[in-house]
Amino acid sequence: MELLVVFALLCLCCWASFYFILCTINGSRSYEWNCRLVTLVHGIVAVCITAYIGYVDGPWPFTYPGTKNTPLQISALMISLGYFIFDMAWCVFFRTEGAVMLAHHTMSILGILLTLWLGESGIEGCAVLFGSEITNPLLQTRWFLKQTGHYETRLGDAVDVLFVLLFVVMRIFVGGTMLYCELISPRPRFFIKCGGVAMYALSWAFMVDIVRFTIRKSKSWQKQRVRKEMVTANGHDGKMD
Repeated sequence: MELLVVFALLCLCCWASFYFILCTINGSRSYEWNCRLVTLVHGIVAVCITAYIGYVDGPWPFTYPGTKNTPLQISALMISLGYFIFDMAWCVFFRTEGAVMLAHHTMSILGILLTLWLGESGIEGCAVLFGSEITNPLLQTRWFLKQTGHYETRLGDAVDVLFVLLFVVMRIFVGGTMLYCELISPRPRFFIKCGGVAMYALSWAFMVDIVRFTIRKSKSWQKQRVRKEMVTANGHDGKMD
């Protein structure tokens, strides 16, 4: 356990150092810009490692929940634990996030700590990391497109559509299947199952915001289409005149 604490602190220091290095070499950008770069890198790293764990190293999380943690699972959870602690501290200090995102970070930290303390259910933890972080690069790309003035383009629309689709598929449908397998299996501890229910409920809280965003986006696309049709119609009228 002492070794795990040292490893967690080391990961936290690495993420914090990465952030401060970005602030130094990329000083013309805002603190949030550099923090989101850290978030983007963590998302890519977490997805790659957990995908390898789930699809190659094993075991399959839907079939073998509650199994003993492997060294690779522990490493992946430690890397993300260090990041979540760093990002939680950053968000609290700069007051940039709302209650739902802070709750997500808090539950992620507590879930990882519980998994490491029990020494089991690491495969479920990695599966949750994969499902929650796979949409993260798209979310950060969307923010960077907004900051650089390229959001109101087809690229921005493609990022939004892909983000919504991935979120619904991974967090709601695949996440729901994962939770069902977790609940019916006799192996995972009761606290792990409760954590799974809490994370899935939080996904639905995010889903409410995504539905609202989708409605606004649909109305925006509809207005743009009507505007283009009006411009086209006026153009034809002008030619006829």
